[in-house]
Amino acid sequence: MAAPLSVEVEFGSGAELLFDGVKKHQVTLPGQEEPWNIRNLLVWIKKNLLREWPDLLIQGDSVRAGILVLINDADWELLGELDYQLQDQDSVLFIPTLHGG
Repeated sequence: MAAPLSVEVEFGSGAELLFDGVKKHQVTLPGQEEPWNIRNLLVWIKKNLLREWPDLLIQGDSVRAGILVLINDADWELLGELDYQLQDQDSVLFIPTLHGG
């Protein structure tokens, strides 16, 4: 079984409102048989952190269109998106790019 991972999860540009206004979360993901990836992290976030309107962040098993995801300040599209394998001390930032008016 893999060891637990410590990961910083951050929500910006209004997304923090879905998490009681808290922007940064230092989380410990429990050890499990399979390595943690972004797909698993989204399920964990929905179950453990998300307080309101989950469909504003998560759609199906991915993030909603218009959400920029940065892993250690790099665009997740360059790192394998949902399949990116999380490492201890990674930083994952979710930023909505669409704004109402």
